[in-house]
Amino acid sequence: MDKVIIKSTSEKGRGVYAVELIPEGVTIFEEQPLVSCQYSWNAAYGYLACEYCLRPLETAERNAQRLANNPCVMLPRTECCPVESNLANHTKCVRCGAMYCSTDCLQEAANRYHTAICLGSEIQNELHPVNVLVDFWKKMHYPPETCGIMLFVKIIGMFRQTADPPALQDQLQDFVHKSVNEDLLIFHKMLGEKFTHQIEQLYELFSKAFNFESDKRLSWLTLDRFKSLVALVGTNGQGIGTSSFGDWVKNVTESEMSEPERQAVDELIDDLYTKMDDVVGSFLNNEGSALYARQSKINHSCAPNAETVFPESNHMLALRATRDIQPGEEICISYLDECNLQRSRHSRQKTLKEYYLFICQCEKCESQINDPDETSEEEEDDDDDDNDMEESD
Repeated sequence: MDKVIIKSTSEKGRGVYAVELIPEGVTIFEEQPLVSCQYSWNAAYGYLACEYCLRPLETAERNAQRLANNPCVMLPRTECCPVESNLANHTKCVRCGAMYCSTDCLQEAANRYHTAICLGSEIQNELHPVNVLVDFWKKMHYPPETCGIMLFVKIIGMFRQTADPPALQDQLQDFVHKSVNEDLLIFHKMLGEKFTHQIEQLYELFSKAFNFESDKRLSWLTLDRFKSLVALVGTNGQGIGTSSFGDWVKNVTESEMSEPERQAVDELIDDLYTKMDDVVGSFLNNEGSALYARQSKINHSCAPNAETVFPESNHMLALRATRDIQPGEEICISYLDECNLQRSRHSRQKTLKEYYLFICQCEKCESQINDPDETSEEEEDDDDDDNDMEESD
């Protein structure tokens, strides 16, 4: 039986609510996405992930060597790396070379969207309309990335291949919970003001790449509906991060070993993370985004009672309780990262209003309602950095 139901209220619209007591640490539900993709810059910089599910394709040792820029790195206990035992299952599309962690993922991709969008031998042709489209996107959306252009491309492929286009349209429409204009305002904030002027160019490139006018399955995708699709993906996309080195660290940390070996392993891990920070900073993971039908209905709280995790190191999402949740209680996650979550009420409200167009009335915000309207020191530092960058332009 499901632990949750989705229902609507006049104050918050749709939300997810517990139907039974859910203890802390319990997985509330798991969900496969409607569609997922790796970010374009992330892929371009050599982060190797399954084209379908984003599972890492590098071994932990090779991953550590690349991220630390040191080919001499050697990891002990390689059995703690899940990729090692799966290497023999890796496969690729014989036409374009797209890599997959298994024949199952290859087949799923081919059945759902890849057959319609595979570039075959044209994959390396920079002048191919799809490659021109991806390059245009990369120039308008530099890291850190918040949305992947291939998510749109795959959706186009799904419409070309599905046996029931209206049903797919209904699935996408179910994500919409604000007006297109509101969602576009949010997306513009995420991607920068230039995006406002570039969306029509993006539409023209998509239309050229996929022949919207001549393809009956895509003829519905007018400029306004394309804006709706962009807004939908931009505001409902859930970020995904996977890492073979991170999996190895978790597994080796949980392994039984002597105290001297434990100390040596801990020192190695600390040293590698220090070196990785020097080379790639915070960009440690294979990164991408996906659309999840159920997860997208979960509202925000600055005192969340649940979190989204990716326990299988692929795009399969799990919602996990971070404290006991009572029957009838709304299940909430944080739309803010840990750093922003620790800032003042004023700073949190400012960010949520700018990016998500709502005023948070969660228990944490209500308990701090009499706090002075002061901006966190960290945010002032960020604003100073932004001003410095603008002055240098």
